[in-house]
Amino acid sequence: MTSDSRSDARSAELDNDKVYRPNVAIVLCNHKQQVFWARRINRDGWQFPQGGVEPNETTDEAVFRELYEEIGLGRDKVRLVGRTREWLHYDLPRKYLRNRGPFRGQKQIWYLFELTGADSDVTLEASDRPEFDDWRWVNYWDPVERIVNFKQAVYKNALTELEPLLKELMQGRK
Repeated sequence: MTSDSRSDARSAELDNDKVYRPNVAIVLCNHKQQVFWARRINRDGWQFPQGGVEPNETTDEAVFRELYEEIGLGRDKVRLVGRTREWLHYDLPRKYLRNRGPFRGQKQIWYLFELTGADSDVTLEASDRPEFDDWRWVNYWDPVERIVNFKQAVYKNALTELEPLLKELMQGRK
């Protein structure tokens, strides 16, 4: 599924459920069907790039901003393959809620991109405040097992929905 008119709606219009912070998540794949996996700076946790949707910003605008800020890739180095149809939610554990304001978790639109540039185009220092200090390519389903437990279900749901798009992309290469 490619981006559609739903993603053109402003985040405020999409945020009917105010207890979840609007967010975009990025699944970047290479020609080997591997996905980009990054380690949070000064932490042991690994994850897909993700970030909040700013007020008056579409999810499409947010995902391209986050793609550049977090891993230094512009539109000319990736191809949008598709996105999830609906928001996917996860709740944060209580111990993380005290500093998160009014939100009990995040709701995300997940985007699948293909890297059309080179691995060397990835830079973790594109922004003034880098979020990652290392990255690698991993097998498509590995992140579901490796992510913190409270995000596992949303990772599984997102990858399940995006997998047919990846398969279609790879079929087009044959």
